Amino acid sequence: MQKVIFYTKEVCSLCEDAYALLKMFQRDYPFEIEERDIYTNDDWLEEFQLLIPFVQINDTTLNCEELNIISLEKAIKENME
Repeated sequence: MQKVIFYTKEVCSLCEDAYALLKMFQRDYPFEIEERDIYTNDDWLEEFQLLIPFVQINDTTLNCEELNIISLEKAIKENME
């Protein structure tokens, strides 16, 4: 099964919205969500602090500025084929 890596942090309304989109797309596409709290790993914190929510599907990445319903579905579709 395909895996979507979701970088997030606590108390983040944008992260909650992005997670809700991921859960919605799980109804139509078979993938699992691996949540990674950036505050549990110094490397993640350094890399993603200003970019969360951040989604990685294989080599495709979407940061907070790129992440929306259209771009997320496109990324999921392209990586599920």
